[in-house]
Amino acid sequence: MAETTLGLYQKHRPVEWKQVIGQPEAVNTLRKHMAANSTPHAILFSGPSGCGKTTLARILRRELGCADVDFVEINAANYRGIDMIRDIQQRVGLSPLGGDVRVWLIDEVAQLTAAAQDSFLKLLEDPPGHVYFILATTDPQKLKATIITRCEEIKVKALSPKSIERLVHETAEKEAITLTDEVLAKVIDIADGSARKALVLLSQVMGEPDEEKQLRMLGQADSKRQAVEICRLMLKQNANWSDAAKVLKETTDDPEQIRYLIIGYMRSVLLGGGKMASRAAEVIEVFQDNFYDSKAAGLALCCYRSIVG
Repeated sequence: MAETTLGLYQKHRPVEWKQVIGQPEAVNTLRKHMAANSTPHAILFSGPSGCGKTTLARILRRELGCADVDFVEINAANYRGIDMIRDIQQRVGLSPLGGDVRVWLIDEVAQLTAAAQDSFLKLLEDPPGHVYFILATTDPQKLKATIITRCEEIKVKALSPKSIERLVHETAEKEAITLTDEVLAKVIDIADGSARKALVLLSQVMGEPDEEKQLRMLGQADSKRQAVEICRLMLKQNANWSDAAKVLKETTDDPEQIRYLIIGYMRSVLLGGGKMASRAAEVIEVFQDNFYDSKAAGLALCCYRSIVG
């Protein structure tokens, strides 16, 4: 059987609290719970993509004494209906097979249907003593308030440039990757606070010693630059769709990442007031739904609607 090659973000994913970079508040909260034997049975991790929600959840499940066989990880973007909740209900009373507890990690929990969220309430409110539910989402505002109030919400934040720099330095040293200051600065800028994005970028330049080629490779992955170009076109009167289409054709990054960058840009315009605030609000409305299913086509359609109408 061929050996599976892990990406840097998988290979260097923290497995204990002291390895986590850039999330001191979240780590301290979880450590205090563990020390006091008071870990809530329903925890909600919320925050930007690629900043440590799943990593913290996986470390927590090991700290709780949950064996691999008793750990279930579900992506609610793929399994979002009431049948998934019913399956949990049928299995939740079973005793752990290999450890002290059973843990369900439900990623992208905000993707659950309204009926599934309603059905989940009883489980979150009164789970068996050996069961823990860990929820994670980038969109907590899409969850019903009744879900949020039944969990302890732990907010994960985008990493600071210094934290990203530390992460990249430490990983580059372990992998014997040489980076110039200019390349490092480019990685920090494009990563935009995402640890996962930073390590994906680092993996792209790994094995390429030439600085010019490294910068060219990073430029191709510069979703932030591309998102800014698209945003400026959306805010421009009588913008030409062909200009936006050209940018989109060059975009190879995750459409969902581009969506977050667009929303973040428009939020800044909206909060700044001025004559473009109302236009920014309109764009935010167009981009409020994710692209998990529609992917690049959904991104193109929303851009078209925002520019052409």
